Amino acid sequence: MADTRLPQEIASLVARRLAERRGEFAVIGLGRSGVAAACLLRKAGLSVYASDASGSDAVRVAAAQLEREGASVDVGTHNLDRIAQAEVVVVSPGVPPTAAPLRAAEAAGVPVVSEVEIALRLAPGLRYIAVTGTNGKTTTTALVGHLLRALGHDAPEVGNIGTPVSELPLRAEPPAWAALEMSSFQLHDTPGIMPDVGVLTTLSPDHLDRYPDVAAYYADKKRLFANAAPTSRWVTTADNADVPELIRGVPGQWHHFSTVRRDVDAWYDREAGVLHVLGAPLVRRGDVALAGDHNVGNVLAAVLAVMIADPSHRTATARTTLAAAVRTFRALPHRLEPVEDSHTVLWLNDSKATNVASTLVALAGMTRPTVVLLGGRHKGEPYTTLVPELLRTARAVLAYGAAGALITADLEAPLHGRVPVEHMGDASFRAVVQRARALARPGDVILLSPACSSYDMFANYEERGRAFAALARELA
Repeated sequence: MADTRLPQEIASLVARRLAERRGEFAVIGLGRSGVAAACLLRKAGLSVYASDASGSDAVRVAAAQLEREGASVDVGTHNLDRIAQAEVVVVSPGVPPTAAPLRAAEAAGVPVVSEVEIALRLAPGLRYIAVTGTNGKTTTTALVGHLLRALGHDAPEVGNIGTPVSELPLRAEPPAWAALEMSSFQLHDTPGIMPDVGVLTTLSPDHLDRYPDVAAYYADKKRLFANAAPTSRWVTTADNADVPELIRGVPGQWHHFSTVRRDVDAWYDREAGVLHVLGAPLVRRGDVALAGDHNVGNVLAAVLAVMIADPSHRTATARTTLAAAVRTFRALPHRLEPVEDSHTVLWLNDSKATNVASTLVALAGMTRPTVVLLGGRHKGEPYTTLVPELLRTARAVLAYGAAGALITADLEAPLHGRVPVEHMGDASFRAVVQRARALARPGDVILLSPACSSYDMFANYEERGRAFAALARELA
């Protein structure tokens, strides 16, 4: 049974139990975030029980580390009775809400929170800019960290971007700032989040293989604002139809960015090719080494968030420093990343595009004929919304993997136009990429932007992107 307490109630309860330093805290999952959370709890003098259903070598190494720290650990099983008696359960983002340990905790009324919640409670002096959204959040988070460091701060990127927040208080010299990426799963279990600035990049349907509907997914995104106050500072896009309804009534100081409007705090002058922030030009578009209008939006969001986070970030000197930092930022791996550009064919690795909206953004940025690779494991969304952009830019679409037949059916559906799609059937990924190379002509782009998860062929989107990059270098 789901916990019906308000986020503020859960946050207060967890804070009280951390302060009381009694009872046992249970950590579920011994990946990097679980280990960091357990170590931080032990450093704070708390009793810890940690468990993982896996018995892999990596989990056993983690278990041995935690036992040296004084934690009690189970590998290959969970002690559900012990979990039900815990003061708080700390869950890793990869553990589904239907997992037996979480059901046991909820049935017993034990609060379930993320590693992020524990870290923020045990590092109360940390200043952070929190970023969420369906697309763009990782690039924006990386930009925020890059900009803060350019201004002289020790400011790592943490959270969903890869580094657990709990590792920061364990450092000999903990940083004063952080750029925090938050997924919807993490937000669901982080009731006490109160960022210096909160950023919402975009909203569109996603993770419908885990959420019952779009409303439930959006509800978790809205948890970024759970502790909003009149003094809170927020940055959101002005280009997304679903955002105004989500943030309606949320208190705070609101700042908006746009790539199409000018009546906002950060905007793109398309005619002059200049990005403007807080009333003045910042940098020319040609000096931003990122493809696509969506990345212009990410730059605007990141700069705006950093500038409003502290008055010292808005001086003339700081503005010059931020502009220079924007010019040196490069595309992150697997996000419209150029991996090969030879024989007049550009290969773009957009493996991180695991939903339809993200692929739509990538397609909208294409200015050359494009051979598009779509496929992987289906996530519950129709592919028909891609048709207009595919008709505009696609020389060919190769539909592959478990979702290949569904993609082909959607793109060939009546009234949607004649998208040039080939269903690759049971072809290997190598064969798919070889076919793309055969179809591409001089001046074309070969774009991997799958609109699906990678789990039919690969362990994750990174592995898929690396495979594509290796094949691009080989075949080019």
